[in-house]
Amino acid sequence: MSARFYKRKDGEGYRDLVEGIRFKTLVYGERTLLAEFRIKEGAVLPEHSHPHEQTGYLVSGRVVFRVEGRRIEVGPGDSWNIPGNLPHSAEVLEDAVIIEVFSPVREEYLD
Repeated sequence: MSARFYKRKDGEGYRDLVEGIRFKTLVYGERTLLAEFRIKEGAVLPEHSHPHEQTGYLVSGRVVFRVEGRRIEVGPGDSWNIPGNLPHSAEVLEDAVIIEVFSPVREEYLD
């Protein structure tokens, strides 16, 4: 596999995940995928799980995660790691931008 680069194009390439949550895949390789999420205040990501390990960084906004019976509120500069197959959900308190890495690659996130 050869090297891949992503050149930012504002506003292009976003897809709806659920109401109020848009994302786009920035770049991916053999084992990881990097995605950007733009999420509206009040959006809710219902509890779900997936086999992918998920590592994220909150660029802006405020989000509450629910995982393992805990409520964790994160703000700009905070980060997280959620192991694969662990049920989790999220509620957005303020418009947010999130960058996340998934491993293995989330095939459903590819164009």
